[in-house]
Amino acid sequence: MKEIDKEKQYEKLLGIRTTGRDDSNSDEYRYPYEPTPYCVLERLSRSGYIGKRNTLLDYGCGKGRVDFFLAYETKCRAVGIEYDERIYQAAISNKEKALSGNRVTLVNQDASTYEVPAEADRIFFFNPFSVDLLKTVLHRIFESYYNSPREILMFFYFPSDEYISQLMTTDGIMFEDEISCNDLFTENGDRERIMIFSIN
Repeated sequence: MKEIDKEKQYEKLLGIRTTGRDDSNSDEYRYPYEPTPYCVLERLSRSGYIGKRNTLLDYGCGKGRVDFFLAYETKCRAVGIEYDERIYQAAISNKEKALSGNRVTLVNQDASTYEVPAEADRIFFFNPFSVDLLKTVLHRIFESYYNSPREILMFFYFPSDEYISQLMTTDGIMFEDEISCNDLFTENGDRERIMIFSIN
């Protein structure tokens, strides 16, 4: 199935509208909204890493695609964090109609100040912000882990070299696995992947 058709199919199935890039409030620290392709989310949902007992935290959730899709496909709980008030309101509008809306919580807050809940054990990133902000967010995740020790897996889709370097050199973070997605697209090569790291 063509990706364009798949996008339309899932949007209709889930009862949401999440397409389109939005960089109206982006800056050097917070990057534009761009939804994760459904074909990538399909691959993640079928990986076995996320299930109904998990709570997924989605940084820079935008209009909520990752949350609504994975909550529907895996039956997990999902929490989306979005700092942009206007985009957040679009996510709220989606939640009211979404097939899996009752399993999704949305929070309008800056990621750097958000306290990671004890139940969050799966975390998704699609380059939502700068490495400087990532460092602060990782500190928050570590705080939550030390307060409530548990398995935490972090999923980084289309990771930048800067992100990978930071993750590979941060004590307490271990590379676990990689889900290749480069066969789904005709360009971008090595970046089309989901890198999985754990807190330990």
